[in-house]
Amino acid sequence: MRKTRHNKIMLAVLAIGLVPVGRASAQQAATPAWTEVEKALGRAGEEKDGVYRVAFPRTDLRVRVGGVTLRPGLALTSWAAFLRAGNATMMMGDLVLLGAEVTPVVSALSQAGIEITALHNHIVGEQPRVMYLHFHGHGDAARLAAALRDALAKTSTPLGAPRSATSAAQPPATPDADLLSKILGRTGTARGGVVSFSIPRAEKITASGATLSLRMGVATAINFQVEGSGAVTTGDFVLLAGEVQPVIAALRQHGIEVTALHNHMLDEQPRLFFLHFWGHGDAAKLAQGLRAALDQTQHVSGP
Repeated sequence: MRKTRHNKIMLAVLAIGLVPVGRASAQQAATPAWTEVEKALGRAGEEKDGVYRVAFPRTDLRVRVGGVTLRPGLALTSWAAFLRAGNATMMMGDLVLLGAEVTPVVSALSQAGIEITALHNHIVGEQPRVMYLHFHGHGDAARLAAALRDALAKTSTPLGAPRSATSAAQPPATPDADLLSKILGRTGTARGGVVSFSIPRAEKITASGATLSLRMGVATAINFQVEGSGAVTTGDFVLLAGEVQPVIAALRQHGIEVTALHNHMLDEQPRLFFLHFWGHGDAAKLAQGLRAALDQTQHVSGP
Protein backbone atom coordinates (compact mmCIF):
# COMPACT_ATOMS: atom_id res chain seq x y z
CA MET A 1 0.00 0.00 0.00
CA ARG A 2 2.82 2.44 0.92
CA LYS A 3 4.61 1.65 -2.32
CA THR A 4 1.46 2.21 -4.37
CA ARG A 5 0.82 5.56 -2.68
CA HIS A 6 4.43 6.60 -3.27
CA ASN A 7 4.16 5.70 -6.97
CA LYS A 8 0.98 7.74 -7.37
CA ILE A 9 2.62 10.79 -5.78
CA MET A 10 5.65 10.50 -8.03
CA LEU A 11 3.49 10.15 -11.13
CA ALA A 12 1.47 13.22 -10.19
CA VAL A 13 4.66 15.25 -9.79
CA LEU A 14 5.96 14.12 -13.16
CA ALA A 15 2.71 15.10 -14.80
CA ILE A 16 2.83 18.58 -13.12
CA GLY A 17 -0.68 17.98 -11.92
CA LEU A 18 -2.16 18.21 -15.41
CA VAL A 19 -2.47 14.73 -16.88
CA PRO A 20 -2.71 11.51 -14.85
CA VAL A 21 0.13 9.19 -15.82
CA GLY A 22 -0.19 5.42 -16.01
CA ARG A 23 -3.33 3.46 -16.83
CA ALA A 24 -4.24 2.40 -13.27
CA SER A 25 -3.74 5.80 -11.60
CA ALA A 26 -5.50 7.61 -14.46
CA GLN A 27 -8.56 5.41 -14.13
CA GLN A 28 -8.73 5.75 -10.33
CA ALA A 29 -8.31 9.55 -10.39
CA ALA A 30 -10.52 10.29 -13.39
CA THR A 31 -13.44 7.90 -13.07
CA PRO A 32 -15.70 10.08 -10.86
CA ALA A 33 -15.35 13.14 -13.11
CA TRP A 34 -15.82 11.24 -16.33
CA THR A 35 -18.83 9.38 -14.93
CA GLU A 36 -20.56 12.73 -14.53
CA VAL A 37 -19.53 13.67 -18.06
CA GLU A 38 -20.99 10.43 -19.39
CA LYS A 39 -24.26 11.08 -17.56
CA ALA A 40 -24.47 14.63 -18.86
CA LEU A 41 -23.74 13.65 -22.46
CA GLY A 42 -25.83 10.49 -22.41
CA ARG A 43 -23.04 8.59 -24.09
CA ALA A 44 -19.88 6.81 -22.94
CA GLY A 45 -16.49 7.84 -24.18
CA GLU A 46 -12.98 6.40 -23.98
CA GLU A 47 -10.30 7.40 -21.52
CA LYS A 48 -6.71 7.12 -22.67
CA ASP A 49 -3.54 8.99 -21.73
CA GLY A 50 -5.50 11.10 -19.25
CA VAL A 51 -7.98 12.32 -21.87
CA TYR A 52 -11.66 11.34 -21.94
CA ARG A 53 -12.95 11.58 -25.52
CA VAL A 54 -16.53 11.17 -26.75
CA ALA A 55 -17.56 10.88 -30.40
CA PHE A 56 -20.88 11.78 -32.04
CA PRO A 57 -20.87 10.46 -35.65
CA ARG A 58 -23.33 12.29 -37.91
CA THR A 59 -24.98 9.09 -39.08
CA ASP A 60 -28.07 11.15 -39.86
CA LEU A 61 -26.32 12.87 -42.78
CA ARG A 62 -25.77 11.67 -46.32
CA VAL A 63 -23.01 13.91 -47.63
CA ARG A 64 -21.56 13.47 -51.10
CA VAL A 65 -18.46 14.92 -52.75
CA GLY A 66 -18.20 14.43 -56.50
CA GLY A 67 -20.35 11.32 -56.36
CA VAL A 68 -18.60 9.88 -53.29
CA THR A 69 -20.77 9.28 -50.22
CA LEU A 70 -18.75 10.05 -47.09
CA ARG A 71 -18.73 7.61 -44.21
CA PRO A 72 -19.06 9.24 -40.78
CA GLY A 73 -15.56 8.11 -39.82
CA LEU A 74 -14.04 9.78 -42.87
CA ALA A 75 -15.03 13.39 -42.14
CA LEU A 76 -18.42 13.57 -40.39
CA THR A 77 -17.85 12.87 -36.70
CA SER A 78 -18.31 15.46 -33.97
CA TRP A 79 -16.19 14.95 -30.87
CA ALA A 80 -15.29 16.41 -27.51
CA ALA A 81 -12.23 15.73 -25.36
CA PHE A 82 -11.87 16.38 -21.62
CA LEU A 83 -8.56 16.89 -19.81
CA ARG A 84 -7.86 17.56 -16.14
CA ALA A 85 -6.09 20.95 -15.93
CA GLY A 86 -5.17 21.77 -12.35
CA ASN A 87 -8.34 21.87 -10.25
CA ALA A 88 -10.60 22.22 -13.28
CA THR A 89 -11.26 20.50 -16.60
CA MET A 90 -10.46 21.62 -20.11
CA MET A 91 -12.88 20.68 -22.90
CA MET A 92 -12.00 20.97 -26.58
CA GLY A 93 -13.69 19.61 -29.67
CA ASP A 94 -15.14 19.94 -33.13
CA LEU A 95 -18.80 19.82 -34.18
CA VAL A 96 -20.02 18.82 -37.66
CA LEU A 97 -22.94 21.08 -38.51
CA LEU A 98 -25.36 21.88 -41.29
CA GLY A 99 -25.71 25.56 -42.13
CA ALA A 100 -29.03 25.95 -40.32
CA GLU A 101 -27.53 24.44 -37.14
CA VAL A 102 -24.61 26.87 -36.84
CA THR A 103 -26.30 29.88 -35.25
CA PRO A 104 -28.31 27.95 -32.61
CA VAL A 105 -25.19 26.01 -31.60
CA VAL A 106 -22.98 29.11 -31.44
CA SER A 107 -25.58 30.85 -29.29
CA ALA A 108 -25.98 27.89 -26.93
CA LEU A 109 -22.24 27.43 -26.42
CA SER A 110 -21.53 31.14 -26.05
CA GLN A 111 -24.30 31.62 -23.49
CA ALA A 112 -22.79 28.78 -21.47
CA GLY A 113 -19.38 30.48 -21.45
CA ILE A 114 -17.78 28.07 -23.94
CA GLU A 115 -15.49 29.79 -26.44
CA ILE A 116 -15.93 29.44 -30.20
CA THR A 117 -12.38 29.15 -31.54
CA ALA A 118 -13.04 28.49 -35.24
CA LEU A 119 -15.87 28.03 -37.75
CA HIS A 120 -15.11 26.98 -41.30
CA ASN A 121 -15.15 24.32 -44.00
CA HIS A 122 -12.93 21.24 -44.05
CA ILE A 123 -13.89 19.89 -47.47
CA VAL A 124 -14.98 21.51 -50.75
CA GLY A 125 -17.95 20.84 -53.03
CA GLU A 126 -19.88 18.66 -50.61
CA GLN A 127 -23.66 18.38 -50.73
CA PRO A 128 -25.25 19.32 -48.42
CA ARG A 129 -22.85 22.00 -47.21
CA VAL A 130 -21.16 21.12 -43.92
CA MET A 131 -19.44 23.45 -41.46
CA TYR A 132 -17.04 22.60 -38.65
CA LEU A 133 -17.19 24.45 -35.34
CA HIS A 134 -14.28 24.22 -32.90
CA PHE A 135 -14.76 25.09 -29.24
CA HIS A 136 -12.92 25.41 -25.95
CA GLY A 137 -14.24 25.39 -22.39
CA HIS A 138 -12.70 25.43 -18.91
CA GLY A 139 -14.33 24.68 -15.58
CA ASP A 140 -16.42 21.95 -13.99
CA ALA A 141 -16.47 18.81 -16.15
CA ALA A 142 -20.15 17.98 -15.66
CA ARG A 143 -21.21 21.57 -16.34
CA LEU A 144 -19.16 21.69 -19.54
CA ALA A 145 -20.62 18.39 -20.72
CA ALA A 146 -24.18 19.52 -19.96
CA ALA A 147 -23.64 22.71 -21.95
CA LEU A 148 -22.31 20.71 -24.88
CA ARG A 149 -25.29 18.35 -24.73
CA ASP A 150 -27.66 21.33 -24.80
CA ALA A 151 -25.86 22.66 -27.88
CA LEU A 152 -25.98 19.28 -29.63
CA ALA A 153 -29.72 19.12 -28.93
CA LYS A 154 -30.07 22.13 -31.26
CA THR A 155 -28.97 19.84 -34.11
CA SER A 156 -30.08 16.56 -35.66
CA THR A 157 -26.99 14.81 -34.30
CA PRO A 158 -27.96 11.33 -33.01
CA LEU A 159 -27.66 11.44 -29.21
CA GLY A 160 -27.80 8.74 -26.59
CA ALA A 161 -25.99 5.43 -26.79
CA PRO A 162 -25.02 4.56 -30.39
CA ARG A 163 -26.70 1.57 -31.92
CA SER A 164 -24.49 -1.47 -32.36
CA ALA A 165 -24.10 -2.93 -35.82
CA THR A 166 -26.24 -6.00 -36.48
CA SER A 167 -24.58 -9.27 -37.35
CA ALA A 168 -26.65 -9.43 -40.53
CA ALA A 169 -25.27 -6.14 -41.82
CA GLN A 170 -22.81 -6.43 -44.71
CA PRO A 171 -19.41 -5.22 -43.42
CA PRO A 172 -18.15 -2.24 -45.44
CA ALA A 173 -15.18 -2.60 -47.74
CA THR A 174 -12.06 -1.33 -45.99
CA PRO A 175 -8.78 -0.08 -47.49
CA ASP A 176 -5.67 -2.20 -47.02
CA ALA A 177 -4.52 -0.92 -43.63
CA ASP A 178 -1.23 -2.85 -43.74
CA LEU A 179 -0.26 -1.39 -47.11
CA LEU A 180 -1.18 2.15 -46.10
CA SER A 181 0.67 1.79 -42.79
CA LYS A 182 3.79 0.58 -44.57
CA ILE A 183 3.78 3.55 -46.96
CA LEU A 184 3.05 6.18 -44.31
CA GLY A 185 5.43 4.62 -41.80
CA ARG A 186 2.79 4.72 -39.06
CA THR A 187 0.16 2.27 -37.87
CA GLY A 188 -3.42 2.89 -38.98
CA THR A 189 -6.68 1.77 -37.39
CA ALA A 190 -9.56 0.26 -39.40
CA ARG A 191 -13.13 0.90 -38.25
CA GLY A 192 -16.45 1.31 -40.02
CA GLY A 193 -14.96 1.05 -43.50
CA VAL A 194 -12.35 3.75 -42.82
CA VAL A 195 -8.62 3.43 -42.10
CA SER A 196 -7.46 6.27 -39.86
CA PHE A 197 -4.05 7.58 -38.85
CA SER A 198 -3.41 9.94 -35.94
CA ILE A 199 0.14 11.27 -36.09
CA PRO A 200 1.45 13.45 -33.23
CA ARG A 201 3.71 16.45 -33.60
CA ALA A 202 7.24 16.18 -32.24
CA GLU A 203 6.92 19.39 -30.21
CA LYS A 204 5.26 19.91 -26.86
CA ILE A 205 1.98 21.73 -27.51
CA THR A 206 0.25 23.77 -24.82
CA ALA A 207 -2.95 25.78 -24.52
CA SER A 208 -4.25 27.74 -21.53
CA GLY A 209 -1.33 26.45 -19.49
CA ALA A 210 -2.01 22.74 -20.13
CA THR A 211 -0.02 20.29 -22.21
CA LEU A 212 -2.17 18.83 -24.98
CA SER A 213 -1.96 15.21 -26.05
CA LEU A 214 -2.80 14.12 -29.59
CA ARG A 215 -6.32 13.17 -28.39
CA MET A 216 -7.07 16.85 -27.85
CA GLY A 217 -7.07 17.48 -31.60
CA VAL A 218 -3.43 18.41 -32.16
CA ALA A 219 -2.39 15.37 -34.21
CA THR A 220 -2.37 15.17 -37.99
CA ALA A 221 -5.36 13.09 -39.11
CA ILE A 222 -5.31 11.04 -42.31
CA ASN A 223 -8.34 8.94 -43.28
CA PHE A 224 -8.97 6.57 -46.20
CA GLN A 225 -12.22 5.12 -47.54
CA VAL A 226 -12.69 2.63 -50.37
CA GLU A 227 -14.30 4.13 -53.45
CA GLY A 228 -14.78 1.89 -56.49
CA SER A 229 -11.45 0.30 -57.37
CA GLY A 230 -9.56 3.04 -55.54
CA ALA A 231 -9.98 5.23 -52.49
CA VAL A 232 -10.65 8.72 -51.23
CA THR A 233 -8.62 10.39 -48.52
CA THR A 234 -9.18 13.44 -46.37
CA GLY A 235 -8.00 14.86 -43.07
CA ASP A 236 -5.79 17.65 -41.86
CA PHE A 237 -2.11 18.33 -41.34
CA VAL A 238 -1.13 20.11 -38.11
CA LEU A 239 1.67 22.45 -39.15
CA LEU A 240 4.07 25.13 -38.05
CA ALA A 241 4.07 28.25 -40.23
CA GLY A 242 7.28 27.29 -42.03
CA GLU A 243 5.88 23.90 -43.03
CA VAL A 244 2.70 25.14 -44.72
CA GLN A 245 4.07 25.93 -48.18
CA PRO A 246 6.30 22.81 -48.47
CA VAL A 247 3.32 20.60 -47.54
CA ILE A 248 1.07 22.34 -50.08
CA ALA A 249 3.71 21.83 -52.76
CA ALA A 250 4.11 18.14 -51.92
CA LEU A 251 0.36 17.50 -51.96
CA ARG A 252 -0.17 19.28 -55.29
CA GLN A 253 2.75 17.42 -56.86
CA HIS A 254 0.86 14.20 -56.09
CA GLY A 255 -2.53 15.41 -57.27
CA ILE A 256 -4.02 15.89 -53.79
CA GLU A 257 -6.25 18.94 -53.35
CA VAL A 258 -5.81 21.52 -50.60
CA THR A 259 -9.32 22.32 -49.33
CA ALA A 260 -8.76 24.59 -46.31
CA LEU A 261 -6.06 26.33 -44.27
CA HIS A 262 -6.91 27.91 -40.92
CA ASN A 263 -6.65 27.82 -37.12
CA HIS A 264 -8.57 25.50 -34.79
CA MET A 265 -7.47 27.10 -31.51
CA LEU A 266 -6.66 30.61 -30.23
CA ASP A 267 -3.85 30.48 -27.67
CA GLU A 268 -1.86 27.34 -28.47
CA GLN A 269 1.93 27.35 -28.33
CA PRO A 270 3.62 26.97 -30.73
CA ARG A 271 1.19 28.55 -33.18
CA LEU A 272 -0.41 25.85 -35.35
CA PHE A 273 -2.05 25.86 -38.76
CA PHE A 274 -4.47 23.16 -39.91
CA LEU A 275 -4.33 22.25 -43.58
CA HIS A 276 -7.15 20.08 -44.92
CA PHE A 277 -6.92 17.97 -48.06
CA TRP A 278 -8.89 15.72 -50.40
CA GLY A 279 -7.64 13.03 -52.75
CA HIS A 280 -9.35 10.47 -54.99
CA GLY A 281 -7.54 7.68 -56.81
CA ASP A 282 -5.29 4.69 -56.21
CA ALA A 283 -4.90 4.19 -52.46
CA ALA A 284 -1.15 3.48 -52.59
CA LYS A 285 -0.44 6.54 -54.73
CA LEU A 286 -2.49 8.73 -52.43
CA ALA A 287 -0.56 7.39 -49.45
CA GLN A 288 2.73 8.09 -51.21
CA GLY A 289 1.68 11.71 -51.75
CA LEU A 290 0.68 12.09 -48.12
CA ARG A 291 3.98 10.53 -47.01
CA ALA A 292 5.85 13.05 -49.16
CA ALA A 293 3.96 15.83 -47.37
CA LEU A 294 4.61 14.31 -43.92
CA ASP A 295 8.31 14.21 -44.72
CA GLN A 296 8.25 18.03 -44.89
CA THR A 297 7.22 18.27 -41.24
CA GLN A 298 8.36 17.57 -37.68
CA HIS A 299 5.97 14.78 -36.81
CA VAL A 300 6.80 11.79 -34.63
CA SER A 301 8.16 8.98 -36.80
CA GLY A 302 7.35 5.28 -36.57
CA PRO A 303 4.16 3.60 -35.28
